[in-house]
Amino acid sequence: MTRALEGKVALITGGGGGQGREAVLAFAAAGATVVTCDLKQEGLRETLDLAAQAGGRASGAAPLDLGEAGAVRDWIDAAARSHGRIDILYNNASAARFAPIGEMSVEDWQFTMRNELDLVFYATRFAWRHLAERGGVIINISSVAGWAGSASAGTGAHCATKAGVQAITRQTALEGAKHGIRAVSISPGFIATPGVADFLANAQVKAALESKIPLGRAGLPKEIAHVALFVASDAASYLTGADIIVDGGMMAG
Repeated sequence: MTRALEGKVALITGGGGGQGREAVLAFAAAGATVVTCDLKQEGLRETLDLAAQAGGRASGAAPLDLGEAGAVRDWIDAAARSHGRIDILYNNASAARFAPIGEMSVEDWQFTMRNELDLVFYATRFAWRHLAERGGVIINISSVAGWAGSASAGTGAHCATKAGVQAITRQTALEGAKHGIRAVSISPGFIATPGVADFLANAQVKAALESKIPLGRAGLPKEIAHVALFVASDAASYLTGADIIVDGGMMAG
């Protein structure tokens, strides 16, 4: 996939760390001009420094709240003005709160809807006209939580939003086809991001989690980015409306 995205302009949300950082680095290494954003200035600055050190082209804005429709519109329109085009929208950013359904506050439910589903719609809505000019790709990060719930994790809101991401991806693919827009969602399983570092630092918890994964380990953020890189490339030109599960075989059992 070397230089597979040469000449492309890619918007990647949540580039300040974890899966978003790896996506920025992978897409920049593949030749794309990357425009990213994050709530956290320091994390985004570190990502941009890493991209520059590797010879990539990346810029970003922080703090940017993707739950604010006007801010998303302005960020996307500025990127289009600066670079003359948008070819890829990578909706990576998300944030959820967890509690059993019978105990979850209305505020936490609404927070999760806003920060895992609304922001996907906003970015897609405002990038649409730019992507439709010459065709493009929308990549939405969902989760295996969109396929199956958990008896103990209090994931009701998260399951709902990630299933929603898969559903809006399918609809986006159908509506985008006539414009040359492909849309694909990716559903990671248990990935070793900074957000789960405390779990992985506990040997007993780590062993329990990884025992449920046929490949026997947590995934790496770069492994999600590499799948996304394929989806964004011309090698995946007949792929649209699909959800790709990347979970080390966990959902196969």
